[in-house]
Amino acid sequence: MPRLLVIEDNVDLAFGLKTVLEFEGHQVAVAEDGETGLERAQESDPALIILDLMLPRKGGYEVLRELRQGGVRTPVLILTARSQESDLVMGFNLGADDYVTKPFSTAELVARVRALLRRSSLQATTGTEGEKVERFGQVEVDPDTRMVRRNGEVVELTPKEFDLLLALIRRRGAVASRNELLKEVWRYGNADIMTRTVDVHIAELRRKLEEDPAEPRHILTARKAGYRLQP
Repeated sequence: MPRLLVIEDNVDLAFGLKTVLEFEGHQVAVAEDGETGLERAQESDPALIILDLMLPRKGGYEVLRELRQGGVRTPVLILTARSQESDLVMGFNLGADDYVTKPFSTAELVARVRALLRRSSLQATTGTEGEKVERFGQVEVDPDTRMVRRNGEVVELTPKEFDLLLALIRRRGAVASRNELLKEVWRYGNADIMTRTVDVHIAELRRKLEEDPAEPRHILTARKAGYRLQP
């Protein structure tokens, strides 16, 4: 029975989330401000954190930054009323694993929670030990150490950015649809949920790894089909 932590200052929303997730079989703790949420996340070692970005005492971005800087690798699903790509990118850069934009449906939230928990469980029981270092252009990717270098310099990728990159590499140039990537990288049971998660992560990979992100040479869009990696 995974322990979940909801950090949300809206009492009604927090109660609703707690009720839905407990119905799903989870133990759920609630913190109503960022400072309390950070303390509980550090002390109780939850399996998943659901984090609102707009919080009193300590904002969601700050909570996320301090968690990751403190070495906490617990999956984090952020709740945001913001849909600007720059806000989502900031959350992902700080180490968020996924997001839901308010207002959201109960089915969507539950699907994403399930996907993150499945992904976390798989990472704990399987590995990529023994895989060879992959290269494309000036980029070098080591699956064993999860290190990426461009022109010899280390490039910091978030866990999901690395998983997405690896999913493209392993297809050896074949096209991956958004639905396939959602199922493989985010473990969505229902990948038909509308989401910009893949697109936002692809944009970040291009920004970090392409010489000209606006005219990518390696991480390519297959029109109306998905994405592929061109060595």
